[in-house]
Amino acid sequence: MEAAVTTCYRHPSYETYVSCTRCERFICPNCMREAAVGHHCVECVKEGQRSIRQARTVFGGAVPRSAVPIVTYVLMGLNILAYLGELVRPGIVDRFAMTGAGLTGPDGIPYVYVSGGIPGLDVIGVVDGEWYRLLTGAFLHMPPGESTFGSLPFGVLHIGFNLYALWNLGRVVEEQLGRVRYLALYLLSALGGSVLVYLIAPFDSVVGASGAVFGLAASFYVINRRLGRDMQAVNRFLAGFLLWMVISAGFTSWEGHLGGLLTGAVVTVVYAYAPAQRRAPVQAALCVVVLAVLVLLVVLKSSALAG
Repeated sequence: MEAAVTTCYRHPSYETYVSCTRCERFICPNCMREAAVGHHCVECVKEGQRSIRQARTVFGGAVPRSAVPIVTYVLMGLNILAYLGELVRPGIVDRFAMTGAGLTGPDGIPYVYVSGGIPGLDVIGVVDGEWYRLLTGAFLHMPPGESTFGSLPFGVLHIGFNLYALWNLGRVVEEQLGRVRYLALYLLSALGGSVLVYLIAPFDSVVGASGAVFGLAASFYVINRRLGRDMQAVNRFLAGFLLWMVISAGFTSWEGHLGGLLTGAVVTVVYAYAPAQRRAPVQAALCVVVLAVLVLLVVLKSSALAG
């Protein structure tokens, strides 16, 4: 009497006599996965991976299987694409820059903002409900011919410095915080920088990722302090950023730098010292609180400007 033919449970047309050592279902070579003893099928391997608790950092971020800082790459790419868009269509800067309150005429010439507006002039900016400017301005940079720094156009230095800082800081912060927390930190820092600009200098038009970058600098400082690392080099690094804030105050927005720095510090402190038992919910809730505070400040400032 001939033995019954056995086939792979996933590929019935494939004759096989090897079975999974866990579930004992027959599997073909395409479905075999090497194990300490024998072979496992694809489904048993997936089930085993789900049962293994994923390693996490002190801040709750999942330890990445790949060392590639994907979010940092994406953010750098968005800044570069936005800059190329400015070169092709310079009007993008006026349309999406962080402008708190302004007036423009039919010819596009800006005027000094007056509460309530002036007949024949259009009110623009966050005060007129253009809230998107709070974030879009953080992905734009000063055009090449806008001003000069020595013999070089400052627009090129502007985006060059920010991309360099984002590359060096972003990789470290993303690795420790994980992709979701890192992205939330970046966007909240960018928003915090724009909000402080709106509160202190609402009539200025500001562009640049500097607010978000300063938020990453503050995060880098808090991360190293939380991990108990040698702070001498970190202190010198942060002092350099603060010095740059003072030096650049004449041609960039120190308000945006300071707002991003403070917001990044607050968010990372929340990440670092949230209780381990309910870390993720607490971190998410407090980030929502930070966002709500920033939104409230914008609403109150808009009310004051409009009134």
